[in-house]
Amino acid sequence: MPRKVVQGPIRDKEKTKQKLLAAVGKILRVKGYSGLKVSKIAAVAGFDKKLIYEYFGSTDKLIDEYIKSQDYWSQVNKDVEVDYSDGGHELTKMVVLNQFENLKKNKELQKIILWELSENKPILKKLVEQREEVGEVLFGNISDPYFGEGMAKRHRAIMALIVSGAYYLNLYTGYNASVFCGIDLKTEDGRKEIEQAIVELIDFAYSKKK
Repeated sequence: MPRKVVQGPIRDKEKTKQKLLAAVGKILRVKGYSGLKVSKIAAVAGFDKKLIYEYFGSTDKLIDEYIKSQDYWSQVNKDVEVDYSDGGHELTKMVVLNQFENLKKNKELQKIILWELSENKPILKKLVEQREEVGEVLFGNISDPYFGEGMAKRHRAIMALIVSGAYYLNLYTGYNASVFCGIDLKTEDGRKEIEQAIVELIDFAYSKKK
């Protein structure tokens, strides 16, 4: 008699982990961050909640792994190959435009950003710190040496306004209305206007070096 093949989470740990992570995303989309309870995550994934502790250690670590996988800036330094001799000018345009488009498409990340703005939790503070670490790599190694001590902080301040604006316009469009300053951000033409403005502002920031 052939030996019975055991199917299920014990046999396929990675597949189970991915289903648990996907359950976090589904709950964020449908219920928001208030729905991220251990029993709810386990039920949506279709597994016993003990597997969350077995594979991730805790619910917070599961959520942490999920939000890090969704966060744009946590992934931005992977597989980026550009010429840095311009002080990150072209790199900056690329990553900020990609951020603007990424947040439009990623409804789960929109929920995560709103969560960060509404609650003070260690898991969210850790994500913010991870973003700052990525930013420090880009600023400290690329743009700061290019601009020099006198102008590096001003460049960072300009970039703070551009990046935060890209965040806010997507959140505003996703949760309130489509028109901001008379520009319909749910149309292709409207988004192109914002994208062109981002490029012009970054070009302006780099023109200050000359």
